[in-house]
Formats: sequence, structure tokens, C-alpha cells
Amino acid sequence: MNDNGGSPRKSSFGQSMRAVFWSFFGVRKRRDLEADATQLNPLHVIVAALIGAAVLIGVLILVVRLVVG
Repeated sequence: MNDNGGSPRKSSFGQSMRAVFWSFFGVRKRRDLEADATQLNPLHVIVAALIGAAVLIGVLILVVRLVVG
């Protein structure tokens, strides 16, 4: 909770991207996971996950082309 009335603070899109990034690697701490559940905007998480998946697929395609080609 924060000092402005007790309601949980909503996070920024950057915080959602950071949470999704670390979740892709599976290294989230339980404390951070619980904080994310109360602070992150679900829409931001979905968009961040789609962006992260697209970047991951793009990197994999690039690596395969460099190795094969």
C-alpha cells in the first residue's frame, strides 16, 4: 500500500515489461510476484507478453538464419 489513501498503486508499462521479461526466465521472487499481482495492469501484462514473445521469436529466427545461412 502507499500513502495516498490505501489503494494499491498501478504500475507503469515499463514495470510490466520488466516483470514479463524476468518471468520469461523464471527467476521471479515470491515477494515480487505478490507485489505484481496487486500492482500490475493486466492489459499491460498481456501486451508486454506479446511484445516479449515477438522479440524472442525474432531473435530465434535471426540466430537460425546466421547459423544455417
